[in-house]
Amino acid sequence: MEKHTSSALRAFGLNCTLKRGPEESSTQKLLDQVLDALAPYDVETSSVRVADHDVKPGVSTDEGEGDEWPALRRTILDANILVLATPIWMGQPSSVAKRVLERMDAFLDEIDEQGRYPTFGRVAVVAVVGNEDGAHHVTAELYQALADVGFTIPGGSPAYWVGEAMGSVNYKDLKRTPKKLAGTIRTLACNAAHLAALLKERPYPIPKK
Repeated sequence: MEKHTSSALRAFGLNCTLKRGPEESSTQKLLDQVLDALAPYDVETSSVRVADHDVKPGVSTDEGEGDEWPALRRTILDANILVLATPIWMGQPSSVAKRVLERMDAFLDEIDEQGRYPTFGRVAVVAVVGNEDGAHHVTAELYQALADVGFTIPGGSPAYWVGEAMGSVNYKDLKRTPKKLAGTIRTLACNAAHLAALLKERPYPIPKK
């Protein structure tokens, strides 16, 4: 995707589609819309498809030879905003999204003596897309896990689209973004950028003893 150039804030998107390479992806379409909505707030954006990287199973920072998670992890921690995007499969986040959460578990081993997580000061938002029910369930799973490992969640609804159950129309096939979703994306981007700027200016303090 195209990068927006700015040095104020950075956002990094993880596309947890099961599709690899250049194959058209509804998840990518929604992720791009969220990232594009951040651009007016001087946010530099980029994204990757996790399925294109060899992310080993495990719960450590580095699972050894060939593991590409450490590089993704560095990019996550270099960003002010994480956008985690997933399709819905059987009412659940994709297996790729769950792999990402499992690897983030290692952040809990990196809490310093002052109780600060390496992810403190970073904002996380989610984008969910599918042709079945479950958007709220998926969002709840992702936000709970992201908050557990130290990310800050802005107020407002997540960006999600759910088509007709067992239907044939995918989000990528829509010629227009539904009005309600377009408004939700704008609000989500505005709140995420605002919160990220505040946390950059005034990081979380060291807890008092």
